[in-house]
Amino acid sequence: MNDSSLRGRRPERPKATTDQTGPVDFQAFHAMYRGDYVRWASLYLGSRADAEDAVGEAMVELLGKWPTVLTQEEPAAYAWWLVKNRVKDAARSRSRHQKLADAIFTVTALQEAADPIGELENSLAVWQAIDALPDRQHDVVLMRYSLGLTVPETAAVLGITEATVRSTVRDARRRLRAALDLDTKKGHADDRSEVA
Repeated sequence: MNDSSLRGRRPERPKATTDQTGPVDFQAFHAMYRGDYVRWASLYLGSRADAEDAVGEAMVELLGKWPTVLTQEEPAAYAWWLVKNRVKDAARSRSRHQKLADAIFTVTALQEAADPIGELENSLAVWQAIDALPDRQHDVVLMRYSLGLTVPETAAVLGITEATVRSTVRDARRRLRAALDLDTKKGHADDRSEVA
C-alpha cells in the first residue's frame, strides 16, 4: 500500500473495547447501557463511528475507575457524567461544531412537507431551543423524544428517578413553549400526560 492510497482516509486507531473485560457487574453494565450511550453520542457528534470511538474510550476509563464508580450513590449517574464529558471532549478535539439540528435533520421530512421552507424554519427553531436547554433538561428531552426511550429507560440511563424524568420533561416543555413563544395555556394537559 503506498502513501497516496492513504490520503483522505481516516487513520485507523486501536479500538477501545470492554465487551469481555472486567468484572461481571461491569460487563452487565456495559451491555445494558452502551447502546443508548452510542445512540445519544451519534446525535451529538453526527457520526456513528465517532460515537463508537468516544463511548468506547469512556467505557475503558469507566472500567479503570469501576471500584470507585461502585462507591457512588448513583453509579449510573456517575457513568453518564463521564460518558457525556468524553463525548463533548471528542467533539472539541475533532473540531465538530455541527449543530444538533444538522445531525438529526432529514431531507425526507422536508420533501413531504406542504411548506418545506416553513417546516425547515420551525425545525431549526425547535432544535435551537432544545440545544439551549439546561443540561439535564436537554439530556432528558433527547432521550425521551429523539431516542424514544421510555421514562424508566431514561431514568436508568441517566441515573435519576422516574419522578425526576417526569418533572424535568415538564420543566423543559415550559421552557420550550416560552422560547418558541407558544401559547402557554395550550399543552398543560400534555405536561400531566407524561407517563412511562
